[in-house]
Amino acid sequence: MSKSDTHDQRIAKMTFASVYPLYLAKVEKKGRTKEELHQVIEWLTGISNKKLQELLNDSVTFETFFQHASLNPNAKLITGVICGYRVEEIENPLTQQVRYLDKLVDELAKGRKLDKILRSS
Repeated sequence: MSKSDTHDQRIAKMTFASVYPLYLAKVEKKGRTKEELHQVIEWLTGISNKKLQELLNDSVTFETFFQHASLNPNAKLITGVICGYRVEEIENPLTQQVRYLDKLVDELAKGRKLDKILRSS
């Protein structure tokens, strides 16, 4: 197994509930809200607030989380570097989806306008 495969599997098995509080703390520390975070998550994944809470309560892995998702067709417009990787060049679909979410959370925390984050303009 290559280093990349190990990295991809580690991400797949990580629980979304363990990372969500880090996302929330990151955006709130920068003056953004939980509602804005949920809006970004719903835009990317199609997962409603109610379903999001269920998945958090069930401590699902990222793999399971994204199985419940219906990825936004404009997700391919998310580009740039996150965690040292260009998101548009990541080959593993699940790892790319997780990095899309990481990138959107970063943009939210950096104060980018919501309509730009949601690729709506």
